[in-house]
Amino acid sequence: MSTKPATMTGAILPGNSTVEFREVPVPSPGHGQVLVQMKASSICGSDIRAIYRAHLGKGPEAYQPGTISGHEPCGQIVEVGPGCREFKAGDRVILYHISGCGVCEDCKSGYMISCHSEHRRAYGWQRNGGHAPYLLAEENTCVRLPDNLSYVDGALIACGFGTAWEALTRIGVNGQDRLLVTGLGPVGLAAAMLGRALGAHEVIGVDTSPGRLELAQGLGLVDHAVKSDAEALSRIQELTQGKGCEASVDCSGAPPARLLALQATRQWGRCAFVGEGNHVQFDVSPWLIHPQITLYGSWVTSLGHMAELAERLSRWELHPEKTVTHRFTLEQAPEAYRVMDAGQCGKVVIVFPE
Repeated sequence: MSTKPATMTGAILPGNSTVEFREVPVPSPGHGQVLVQMKASSICGSDIRAIYRAHLGKGPEAYQPGTISGHEPCGQIVEVGPGCREFKAGDRVILYHISGCGVCEDCKSGYMISCHSEHRRAYGWQRNGGHAPYLLAEENTCVRLPDNLSYVDGALIACGFGTAWEALTRIGVNGQDRLLVTGLGPVGLAAAMLGRALGAHEVIGVDTSPGRLELAQGLGLVDHAVKSDAEALSRIQELTQGKGCEASVDCSGAPPARLLALQATRQWGRCAFVGEGNHVQFDVSPWLIHPQITLYGSWVTSLGHMAELAERLSRWELHPEKTVTHRFTLEQAPEAYRVMDAGQCGKVVIVFPE
């Protein structure tokens, strides 16, 4: 017999750089659904950019006002609805943060992020997310959390580490590569950690923030920390004997960093753009065509690749939690969002009582 409460308090984002709390009923799972008790739910940079400061975007894919925030949730199933086939109460799960239509080509291949159906719903954007004690989820968006990974590890896999993993594996990072990461926020830290795990023999990290550069070096995630300024390209060229890096990933979304990632990629190299928003302008011939660089756009990851990442992290005993610099309770959500918005931290996570 479930002992869940009748109501719960969730955090919502009005769009004016504040957090509000709302009392809502604790839901019950329907067909193919599970009720997950939250254990950890981290904050993503896209939450800050597109919801916390102001509600960006239009139509059904935009944030729906009043929705409980948090699209990086991890917890334990406490109740399953009829028709569930894989999971049961007591299972530890990560949530893939998009629930797609399930029948389009993208959904069938696991890329629910790319689903264009009117039935697509993102946790924390169009349906209630993880910044509340319980989350109602579709069973087919659950990924099993290995026993040797923490709930915080799982929350970070749910978006940031999954996004980095997708980009790195798409550009084929391996032991022959120097890897350049521009933007050392949470996704950049993830890219550096995973790039090293994939065998990159040298990792160069770039950021405008001295604090983030220091954090990346202190965690042992980068071999060289380069300040993003007018001298950054020449510094990278010095570190690579004038050749540049075989692989690069921009995780910042900032126009100068995107251009730097491309300019500092070695001839015949691979570059991925991951950071959202903004724009970039460059002279195509000298920076892309003539050096024969392959440029990728990479958006989040697939359900299968997220499960693959969880398995690899478990096997490698590698813990995303290492990149967390701030932990808050749900009641401290306003401060958690303020810290994340300031952009001088690693990962920020809301943790719930065990």
